[in-house]
Amino acid sequence: MRISDFLVRELGRRQVVSFFLLASSLYVLPLIVADFPYLDDNWRALAAGNEWAGQGRLFSDWLYQALTFTGAAPDIFPLPLLLATVAMSLALTRLTFHYFSEPTLACCFVALPLWYNPFLLQNLSYQYDGPAMALSLVAVVYATTFQSTSRAQRWLVPAVLIALSIGLYQISINVFLGLCAVELIRVVHRQMAWRDVVCLFGGKVAQLVLGVLIYSITAYPFMASGRGELLNWRADPLLQIGINIGRIIEKVALLFHGGYTWIFVGLVLCALGGIARPGRRRDLRGNSAMSSLICLLPVPLLMLLVPGITLFFRDFNEGARTLMGFGVLLVFLFYLAHIALASHHHRLPLLLILPLLATLSLSFAYGRVLTMQKTFANSALYSLSHDIAAHRELREAKRIYLSVSYSDRWLTAAAGSFKQLPVLHYLLNVDYYMLAENLPSAGITNVVAERERRNATRVGYLGYPALVDSLYYRIYLLGDYAFIVIKEPLHGRLLQW
Repeated sequence: MRISDFLVRELGRRQVVSFFLLASSLYVLPLIVADFPYLDDNWRALAAGNEWAGQGRLFSDWLYQALTFTGAAPDIFPLPLLLATVAMSLALTRLTFHYFSEPTLACCFVALPLWYNPFLLQNLSYQYDGPAMALSLVAVVYATTFQSTSRAQRWLVPAVLIALSIGLYQISINVFLGLCAVELIRVVHRQMAWRDVVCLFGGKVAQLVLGVLIYSITAYPFMASGRGELLNWRADPLLQIGINIGRIIEKVALLFHGGYTWIFVGLVLCALGGIARPGRRRDLRGNSAMSSLICLLPVPLLMLLVPGITLFFRDFNEGARTLMGFGVLLVFLFYLAHIALASHHHRLPLLLILPLLATLSLSFAYGRVLTMQKTFANSALYSLSHDIAAHRELREAKRIYLSVSYSDRWLTAAAGSFKQLPVLHYLLNVDYYMLAENLPSAGITNVVAERERRNATRVGYLGYPALVDSLYYRIYLLGDYAFIVIKEPLHGRLLQW
C-alpha cells in the first residue's frame, strides 16, 4: 500500500489511539526534557504538599494520594504527566469517533487542537497541577461523548464526570460548554431532526446542572472562604468584564506573529467555507440559510469561552493557564475547515497538519525557554546560597527576608526567542529572580519571603552599607536579621548580536 493511500484510508480504533499517543507525547516531550519546577512546584516539592482542597479542587488531592500511596504529594514527576497523556490520547480517540464514524488521519487532526492548544503549555508546565488539569479535560471529553440507552445513565454518568472535572480544575467547565457548542455543527452536518436536537441539548443542560450540584456537595465545601468570589454586581460589573476581555484579547494577540498569523487566517477562511457548506445541504426542511446561521451561532459563545468563567471572578487571572477554552475554539475551526476541504478533495483536509505543526514547533521553542530559565535559576541559586554560606553572620541569622521584586527582563538568554515569538514570554510568566522556596534545596533554611510590610524592600531604600553587593542583589545585615534586596535587572547588549 502506498503512503498516499494510507493517509486517506479509514483507520481502526487501535490505529487512532496509536496516532494520538505519538502526537500527545511529542507535545509534552519538551516539558519533560526541561524538567523545570514551575512556580507552585517549588513549595509543593519542598513540603510534599497538596492543599488543593482549599482551592475547591479536592479531587486533585485524591489524585496524588492515589498515585503516591501516601496522604500527601511527594514529587513523582513525570509519572503523573505520562499517565495524563495516555488518558488524553484515549479521550481524543473517543472524541474523534464521536465526530466521525469512519475516521481518517485528517479526521484525527480535528480533535487534536484540544491538546495542541498553545496556551495549554502553561498548564502543563506545572509538574503538580498540570496532570490534574489535563485529566479535567479528559473527564470533560468523556462527559460530552457518553452515550447510553438508559436515560438515567445518560444524565448521571456525564454529571459525575463534570463534577470530577470541576473538582480537578474549575476552568474545565469552559471546555464542556465549548464542546456542547461544537455539537451544533455536528448535528447540522448529520441532519438530525429538530426533536432530537432539542433532546440532545436539553440533556446537556441537565447534565451540567446536576454536575454542578454534585460538585457543590462534594468538593466545594472544602474551598477556603474568600476564594472564587464573583464580581460585585452593584459596582458596574459590565465595565470590569469589558476591561477583562480587552486584557485577554491583548494576550491572545501575542500568538499571532509571523507565519502564525497567516496560518490562522487560512484556517479561519477554510472554516468560513465550512459554515457555507452545510448551508448548501437540503437539511432543516430545505432551509439552507437557517443551517448556515446555526453554524454561526457558536462563534461568539466560543470566543467568550476562551476566558469563560474567569471573567466573572473578582480576582481576575489573565494567565495563559485560564485559556483552556481556546483549544475548543480551534476544534470548532478545524471541524468546519475539514468539512470545507473534504468537499473539494478527499486529500485536502491533510492540510490541517500545518497549524498543528506550528503549535508543535511552539511547544519545542517553549521547552528550550524553560531550559534557559532552569539554567538561570540554578545559577541564581548557586550565587545566593554561596554568598550566604560564605558569611557566618548570614548563616547564623535568625531570619533572612527576601524582597519581592518583579521584572520581565531576567532571562536575557531567551531575548531573541521572545522577540520573534512574544507569546513565549506570556507562557513562561516567570518574573522573579529567586523564590525563597528554592534555597532549602541548597541547604539554606533561614530565608523567607517578605510579607505585607515589605521590610526587606524598605531596608534597600534606607542607605545602609551592604554586606554583599552582587550583580542582581544586595544583602544587608541588621542585628540578628538579614535582608536580601533584589536589584532591577539591566538591559544587556546581547540583543545587539
